[in-house]
Amino acid sequence: MFEPNSWTQRAVFFVCITLFGGGLQSSPLTAEELRIDAAHKAMPGLLSALQDQQTASIRAWQQAEEFASLQQQVLLSGDQLWQAAKHQVTAGSLDDRALYWARLSLSRYLRQQDLGFPLTDNQRLALIESLEHSSRGRLDLAYEKSTKKKILITGFDPFLLDTNIRQSNPSGVLALSLDGAVIEHNGVRAEINAMTFPVRYADFDAGEVESALAPYYASNSVHMVITMSMGRTEFDLEHFPGRRRSASAPDNLNILAGGSETQPIIPRLGEAALQGPEFVQFSLPYAAMQQATGKYPINDRHLVTTLEGTFDAKSLDQLRWATAVRGGGGGYLSNEISYRSIRLRNKLGSTIPTGHLHTPRMPDFDKAMLEAIVAQVERMLRLSLSEI
Repeated sequence: MFEPNSWTQRAVFFVCITLFGGGLQSSPLTAEELRIDAAHKAMPGLLSALQDQQTASIRAWQQAEEFASLQQQVLLSGDQLWQAAKHQVTAGSLDDRALYWARLSLSRYLRQQDLGFPLTDNQRLALIESLEHSSRGRLDLAYEKSTKKKILITGFDPFLLDTNIRQSNPSGVLALSLDGAVIEHNGVRAEINAMTFPVRYADFDAGEVESALAPYYASNSVHMVITMSMGRTEFDLEHFPGRRRSASAPDNLNILAGGSETQPIIPRLGEAALQGPEFVQFSLPYAAMQQATGKYPINDRHLVTTLEGTFDAKSLDQLRWATAVRGGGGGYLSNEISYRSIRLRNKLGSTIPTGHLHTPRMPDFDKAMLEAIVAQVERMLRLSLSEI
């Protein structure tokens, strides 16, 4: 279910923020791309896993004779990279990292290498944005399997890579594992589609979440939207996401949010501050999801932090006059994707159940742990089918 023209609109916006205050203008390579050599040293086998796909992409790009055909080829290459990564994950690797590093390697190539004819800086940035879009599953969102229900899930890239270059993200693994899967419960079948998001404040400020999800909320065309990220020690369903950023951790471009526990800041949507209440409430069928058996407890988490204190909120009314510091999902982009998706749903008058799931935190890459996480999340989704 590809939303027409959304990638081109986002590419133009991304170019604008890059030229007039974004994160790319200060260096020929981004902080993410500068980590590639260290990743190759730490994980040589992993980074060669999608090498054939990268080589084929570059060969195809070099055959393009003008920008329009090159951009279409880059879009196709990104989708092929997503499909290849999905195949590896469902074949048993359960590893999202090969896709992440292959995408960065190709974006570095687009940023720096001769592609056979002159390209402006703006054109190179548009090509990189096209690669970003298609290699995150955005061209692979058609529901084609004639099921009664449709579910959309999202995951994130690995993050905090300067601390641990080997880091994986269970939410990215879930997206690759479950994209296109069909599940069933009590005779009700559902098809799952998935996409991933970058761990970058600038992309969120540019409206990436809103542009990706608005078509679904505007048309009520799916039956549940679940955003996912890596969290704490157990599964947490985040009841009350908050509006503001307060995390001290940088994003993957080593950009700080600028907020703190005492002075949380409001994110942006384009040129303006993100409008909305301090807290919103999720609408997932949490009671059914909590029945999914597995290795980890599943919590309906009500804990929030406001300037007035930290407490278990009993209702949204209780938070109406509070100032958000940390929502249920914290003060980082995990909380923010949840807030933005629910805010958008409410603004567009959608009835789609929406909310955020934090997976248990994985300190590196642990295949056995990922197997347990994927199996339990699939059970959560199956048990939700009778409630959506």
